[in-house]
Amino acid sequence: MRHSSRVAVAVHVLTLLAASGEELVPSDAIAGSVNTNAAVIRRLLQALTRSGLVRTQLGPGGGATLAVPAHQITLRDVYDAVEPGALFRMPTAPPNPLCPIGRHVQPALERHLHRASDALARELSRSTIADLAVDVRAAARHAA
Repeated sequence: MRHSSRVAVAVHVLTLLAASGEELVPSDAIAGSVNTNAAVIRRLLQALTRSGLVRTQLGPGGGATLAVPAHQITLRDVYDAVEPGALFRMPTAPPNPLCPIGRHVQPALERHLHRASDALARELSRSTIADLAVDVRAAARHAA
């Protein structure tokens, strides 16, 4: 099973924008920091813009900046912006209703997965992009 890296990349982008203050950061500069293609960053910026976390300006001299102060952007906000929908999904094909396990496993599993999703949402709500920026600055100072 493959897991998406969109949340991690989005946090990287937002932390970079937070460090840039009001300065517009071009998508190719962001892509250089993330070490990916600028087209990937532009698609991610679209999702962050739709969610109201980022503001972009097109054309020469354009780029992206935070639309909301970094201390107001939680990791849950980031997750919701780039990974819409449920954290866990049930298979599209229903299990065999004649099987005693198949008939009852999904409702039982859904209760457990719902609790896990709630716990993740609570934890992501505790950290902000500003918190990450502080951690990154501290790590950079420590490494120097």
